[in-house]
Amino acid sequence: MKAAQIIPILRIFDYQKTIEFYIDWLGFEISWEHHFEENTPVYMEVKKNNIILHLSEHHGDASPGSSIFIWGEGVAEYHKELIDKKYKYNRPGLEKTFYEAVSFTVNDPFGNKIIFNEKFDEAKHKDLKFYSID
Repeated sequence: MKAAQIIPILRIFDYQKTIEFYIDWLGFEISWEHHFEENTPVYMEVKKNNIILHLSEHHGDASPGSSIFIWGEGVAEYHKELIDKKYKYNRPGLEKTFYEAVSFTVNDPFGNKIIFNEKFDEAKHKDLKFYSID
């Protein structure tokens, strides 16, 4: 078997907080939403470039507190874009990891983590200021 695409499902609890975090702050867009009928939980797809996530209010679809690890490019620039928005609930630090990546983690309002990573390149990333826990 060869996978064509992998789409993680994250548990959410509040539609408005979901929109504030994923759409307004992270810059995803809603591809589609589904409700079985009026006043039932939402199941939705959001995307940002080629990152696709499914977000579900249905309790059996996923466990809160999940983590997603994403490799990509432009991580430092995306980090700056998010910091510049001054979102009051999340100000992630940029770090150089032990696995030689430029990385930052965001925590959604429902306990899920998204970890954005880019392979460290000395020439490209030499002037970055990293968060340090020393």
